[in-house]
Amino acid sequence: MAEHNNILDRYTPGARLNHWINAILMICLALSGMSLFHPSLYFLSDLFGGGVWTRIIHPWMGVVAMLSFLGLVIRFWRFNLWTKDDSAWMKNINHVMSGDEAKVPEAGKYNAGQKLVFWSLCVLTILLLTSGLALWDSQFGHLLTIEQKRLAAVVHALSAVALIAVVITHIYAAIWIRGTIRGMTRGSVTGGWAWRHHRKWLREEVGKAK
Repeated sequence: MAEHNNILDRYTPGARLNHWINAILMICLALSGMSLFHPSLYFLSDLFGGGVWTRIIHPWMGVVAMLSFLGLVIRFWRFNLWTKDDSAWMKNINHVMSGDEAKVPEAGKYNAGQKLVFWSLCVLTILLLTSGLALWDSQFGHLLTIEQKRLAAVVHALSAVALIAVVITHIYAAIWIRGTIRGMTRGSVTGGWAWRHHRKWLREEVGKAK
């Protein structure tokens, strides 16, 4: 990454494409999953060609989404390793919420809140994948008992609700912190944004440029 006229590169085109493909798949999975979850939401299956096609497409989308998310994990896991500064950041999160980030440890490429979102998504994606495979009758139905499938259904539903909540939090934070969405649309952020929210990362980038 390099600095150009107070603009810093934050995400490569490949990383942004990976992110948006995953985001679209997550939305489609949420909508198709809800249509299968409760009769009152069955109308959502019309978005995917009806109930039969929704039942067929949903698990395959899940597999593709998992592979797409794996690409994001490979790209970003090392930037999301937890440190002592992250623990201190969380203890003083009230200052972050009030907009006074000068009173918390300087954040690297990702702050503690973003790291929690990342690792929460990792855990929930694994739970959704494993429980989803258990519910995929046409492929693996003969390998499990009815009791195991019932447990998988509960795990799948609870994990889906939790993941949707985490994603909503992620979207809200991106909108709330002005300038954040630019990073994943244009691939760059301003120096002022980096200084205010990710000062440690900014110092590292400036050091690389020098």
